[in-house]
Amino acid sequence: MSSDFEGYEQDFAVLTAEITNKIARVPRLPPDEKKQVVANVEKQLEEAKELLEQMDLEVREIPPQSRGMYSNRMRSYKQEMGKLETDFKRSRIAYSDEVRNELLGDDGNSSENQLIKLREERAHLLDNTERLERSSRRLEAGYQIAVETEQIGQEMLENLSHDREKIQRARERLRETDANLGKSSRVLTGMLRRTCG
Repeated sequence: MSSDFEGYEQDFAVLTAEITNKIARVPRLPPDEKKQVVANVEKQLEEAKELLEQMDLEVREIPPQSRGMYSNRMRSYKQEMGKLETDFKRSRIAYSDEVRNELLGDDGNSSENQLIKLREERAHLLDNTERLERSSRRLEAGYQIAVETEQIGQEMLENLSHDREKIQRARERLRETDANLGKSSRVLTGMLRRTCG
């Protein structure tokens, strides 16, 4: 189990190192190469997310008493992933500004305020997208919990039904035993009276 986790861990380390290197290079690359590197980083970020999901599944299979160390490492990797995505988004904002200038034939004399406003609007849109993604993940998690809770409730109802049947059968046996004891008592009483008489 831990060997699988460590294998994914090594792949994640190599992949994130490559992504970090490419993100740092984006601003200095020629336009054609920039476009290719941006597309490549997007693909590698998806691969890194998939690796994190695999690692998460491995951690869930580890016994609770041994899980703490792996859970801490997972938190660290998720934070690293979040930082990479943020850095990449910033890099893409700068890249988008450059592409816009090339398409419009902007010679760099545009108002600095307009450029700042564009960057702020893009950042705002990215933040909104992130919030929507987080809300979607929370809804999915909530739905999963609801399904699991419903299953547990159904099982509990079935168990209670079985227990009720057992209790009813036990009561019937107890009543039968009481009746038999009453009969035996009356017979013994009669025998004693005849003996004494």
